[in-house]
Amino acid sequence: MCGAHRHLTLLLLAEVVLCAAALRFQDVLSNGRTSPVMHHNKIQGWSSDQNNWNEKLYPFWEDNDPRWKDCWKGGKVTTKLVTDSPALVGSNMTFVVTLQFPKCQEEDHDGNIIYQRNCTADSPAQDQYVYNWTEWIDNCSWENCTSNHSHNVFPDGRPFPHYPGWRRMNFVYLFHTFGHYYQTIGQSSTIFSVNTANITLGKHIMAVSIYRRGHSTYVPIARASTTYVVTDKIPLFVSMSQKHDRNISDSIFIKDSPITFDVKIHDPSYFLNNSAISYKWNFGDGSGLFVESGATTSHTFALQGNFTLNLTVQAIIPVPCKPVTPTPSLPTPAVTTKASSNSDPSVPYETTEDNPDGGCHIYRYGYDTAGITIVEGILEVNIIQMTSIQMTESQAENPLVDFVVTCQGSLPTDVCTAVSDPTCQVSQGMVCEPVIVTEECLLTIRRAFDEPGTYCINITLGDDTSQALASALISVNGGSSSGTTKSVFIFLGLLAVFGAIGAFVLYKRYKQYKPIERSAGQAENQEGLSAYVSSFKAFFFPKSTERNPLLKSKPGIV
Repeated sequence: MCGAHRHLTLLLLAEVVLCAAALRFQDVLSNGRTSPVMHHNKIQGWSSDQNNWNEKLYPFWEDNDPRWKDCWKGGKVTTKLVTDSPALVGSNMTFVVTLQFPKCQEEDHDGNIIYQRNCTADSPAQDQYVYNWTEWIDNCSWENCTSNHSHNVFPDGRPFPHYPGWRRMNFVYLFHTFGHYYQTIGQSSTIFSVNTANITLGKHIMAVSIYRRGHSTYVPIARASTTYVVTDKIPLFVSMSQKHDRNISDSIFIKDSPITFDVKIHDPSYFLNNSAISYKWNFGDGSGLFVESGATTSHTFALQGNFTLNLTVQAIIPVPCKPVTPTPSLPTPAVTTKASSNSDPSVPYETTEDNPDGGCHIYRYGYDTAGITIVEGILEVNIIQMTSIQMTESQAENPLVDFVVTCQGSLPTDVCTAVSDPTCQVSQGMVCEPVIVTEECLLTIRRAFDEPGTYCINITLGDDTSQALASALISVNGGSSSGTTKSVFIFLGLLAVFGAIGAFVLYKRYKQYKPIERSAGQAENQEGLSAYVSSFKAFFFPKSTERNPLLKSKPGIV
């Protein structure tokens, strides 16, 4: 009897030793570093990492194992693991894994790996070799064909999901975090989401191990990890912009000009889509508190100085109500109907107050604080006069135009003139130069144009923190005339003057009083002379045919 007890004790001890020696998910997915068993909240859809790992089908290699060098033909496979963290507790967080194959390798639509033979950095491959993953699977060349397909299982023994195309999913992805693991199959990239309701607030590590199909076992090819954050504060970002601000990244803005504040809430899973969100602003200039229902607002600072901006975002999130458990003593409502006035707003609480559908909801808050500086700046620029410069023959032939410009606000330190086509779309050049303005913002800018025509011109005045723009559409005439053209016009002008003088002398000489009675010959001579003088006058002094000269529509020349 005693011997039987001793034998039973040895069997139990051997079983305990074997169990202790069995490899667990925690041992493999934490890179072989064991850690004390801790209690973790259950993650929906995930399994505890205390489950046993099938090391025969899924071998485990240490980081310095030489077999890593030969686990993939043609080089080393790397993996990239990214996440859309941070995540508000209760929302879904997404992870994306992408395998990066060695040079000259890629995966086709069917999941086959295409190797390009004789591929070099300088010349593309002319020959391709396709490794068909499913060929040996369909022919059952891996182990004997059995009805249970024991090789199409995960490390914990669970079978692969047999959804359409599952045979072309040649990689096994094993994720591990927070004392739990998640396993799936896929091609060279996979994506999955996890709900954060039961994940402890704070920073955590998500690790992934990837195995590929082999002829006898699955072969590890890559590992990766990334950090993610679960928070009870609404993740948000505030962007600030201003019309005349020169550098939006320096937090320096100009007074008497509205600043636009735009709040971006990081909610990639649309967890807050059905929530009532409000924005409470304190701009730090003594103007008071402002509550907005929209994510965008504007504010104008009337004073210069340094100010601290404070924003509080409140989200009222609808949630299922918890059942009320009756007790014989004085009942305490399971659903709070009013928040304590001195409670911490960062702590969520449930309430039925002010909920249109009569359900329950929780409050979540987000905060942002920023320091900004308000300075004097250029608020407006106006072009008050444009004058074409007349040039002599010895001066440059390019047309010149003077622009008289005024501005409001601070005095500029530089000016830029941009010229483009009449549609203001195609740029033809820009010139920038420093200017010195001491008292009044009034300056003249001279600009040369390549040729006559119509142009769109933009004049920008700026200082260290601000800039303002004025635009105009102008028509520019030609520059100086050539010597030949001038001589022709001078000659024609002198000819016209001498012709007018001769006509006047002839007219005075022959315009004398004559008796009505005259001979027929004299009458004919007089009529001939009058006709000659009239033709002469008509040639040199034509009558104007313009009926209304005030309605001319010719373009003005600047």
